[in-house]
Amino acid sequence: MKYTKYYSLIFPLLIVLIGFFIYKILEYEPNFYTIIINLGIAFILSPRVKTLDAQTGRKEQVTWLFYKKSKIIN
Repeated sequence: MKYTKYYSLIFPLLIVLIGFFIYKILEYEPNFYTIIINLGIAFILSPRVKTLDAQTGRKEQVTWLFYKKSKIIN
């Protein structure tokens, strides 16, 4: 499974899911502060991609906030 084509979709998907939780389930009105909180939580929970220079070439390392192992992709 190729992970690289899905990483660009994780951040917008988290924004939509957290926004749904804040606006529909908690019943808050959308204003500037709830949008900033929504974007901040989605940014914190999204994966981090680091580029590493190895002997075999460039590799990308993906780490999540609560997942201890990192995934190395090409």
